[in-house]
Amino acid sequence: MLDLCVTNCRLDKTDEKFSVGIQDGKIVSIKKSVPKLPSKPDEIIDVKGKLVLPGLIDAHVHFRDPGLTVKENFFTGSAAAATGGFTTILDMPNTLPPTNTPRAFREKMKIGGKRSLVDFGLHAGVDDLSKINALAQLRPASFKIFMDLADDDFLLEAFSKINGVHNNPLNGTSDHTQNGTQDHTRHGTQQHPLNEIQEHPLISLHAEDPERVLQCTEQMKKKGSDPQLYAWARPPQAEIEATRKALSLAGKFKQRIHFCHVSTKKSLKLIIHAKNSGINVTSEITPHHLFLDSGYLKGYGNLAKTNPPLRDDENRLNMNYLPQIDIIGTDHAPHTLEEKEKDLWNAPPGIPGLETILPLLLTQLNQGKINVEDIKRLLCENPAKIFRIPHKGFIAEGMDADLVVVDLEREGVVDPDNFQSKAKYSPFKGFKTKGMPVMTLVRGKLVMADGEIRENQGKFVYLDTAVEY
Repeated sequence: MLDLCVTNCRLDKTDEKFSVGIQDGKIVSIKKSVPKLPSKPDEIIDVKGKLVLPGLIDAHVHFRDPGLTVKENFFTGSAAAATGGFTTILDMPNTLPPTNTPRAFREKMKIGGKRSLVDFGLHAGVDDLSKINALAQLRPASFKIFMDLADDDFLLEAFSKINGVHNNPLNGTSDHTQNGTQDHTRHGTQQHPLNEIQEHPLISLHAEDPERVLQCTEQMKKKGSDPQLYAWARPPQAEIEATRKALSLAGKFKQRIHFCHVSTKKSLKLIIHAKNSGINVTSEITPHHLFLDSGYLKGYGNLAKTNPPLRDDENRLNMNYLPQIDIIGTDHAPHTLEEKEKDLWNAPPGIPGLETILPLLLTQLNQGKINVEDIKRLLCENPAKIFRIPHKGFIAEGMDADLVVVDLEREGVVDPDNFQSKAKYSPFKGFKTKGMPVMTLVRGKLVMADGEIRENQGKFVYLDTAVEY
């Protein structure tokens, strides 16, 4: 007997409808015909022909927990995630204390296990290289290096140290090729059996050259505090130089790397060339770098301030580049409005993104500029592959029952006052959208319905069972 059956699901843009049977938090059947239904009516969800996507995965969030919870915490951040259709998030390590020791990592795992409404993983920091081996045993999604804070000697040592670690085999992860791909049938079971992977940990990179940033920031500060100066305080060349340097190190050590928030055409060109040359590299773009240009700094000021900055049309990426990009990560980076109202050079960089990206992409879908498979690839499948997240990213038998139901007809306007996030601001304020997530299920548990948040306990995704505290 099924625990839950989600009926009348459209799994793509065709008119075919399926019923997804769920038991013990897993998808156990996907059928065109309605299976034997649960006996209780509240265990049947009829989505009435709406599109159902795999639960979205955001590989790049900052939930600010612990130490910076005035900005966000695991509860408010995960509520924002569920509202935006995300069922799994990977949290970055720049908290207080930073997640760069086994003790801090375990403490954040406990916090997430108690507060998070969605499933989660954690990136680890690399400030103390002596902790790398011990941290690797705790299954970080990656080791995150902020290149704008690291000199060349540290980068070389960090790559060498991380490359010397081999993860223990992780049960429950599907077959992968060199660049992290895996195969599934269209709406069915996995084509390959589960296997064990043993490899070096992944390195994620914030690619900006520190010397170039310092030099240009000092120059721009002399010119005043016009928000548009920020686009040149951290110029495109800072990202390009750091990207080239990281690719060289990846080739030297044969190390798997992932570039966060790629923002320039030339950086992406370098990444694509390296990938074609056999370097194991993947790329990410944020919603703000995808949809906004540096002109938004004039209209929105510090609310559009982020690192790397928004780019002008000559340098920026846009929707036309999505086929060459591996994932979308929101870089959800909330701050208080009081912080954002400081002068240009003292206001912190960061934009909240969890509650806006899916409506923005569904709008593009309705306009015929992308397709359903693009959304799945960028926000579901590739994040699961790249970060080796077991049982996530696909609607298939044996996978976690992570689902997001979307209403392609529902129109709206981005209004930060309605965000679940503590960050009530957005440079997307006033954007008109068509298409909205209306229901989010995490391992078969209804967590969001029509914007209303339900109770749930997220789990750490790199363990077979939920962490007990």
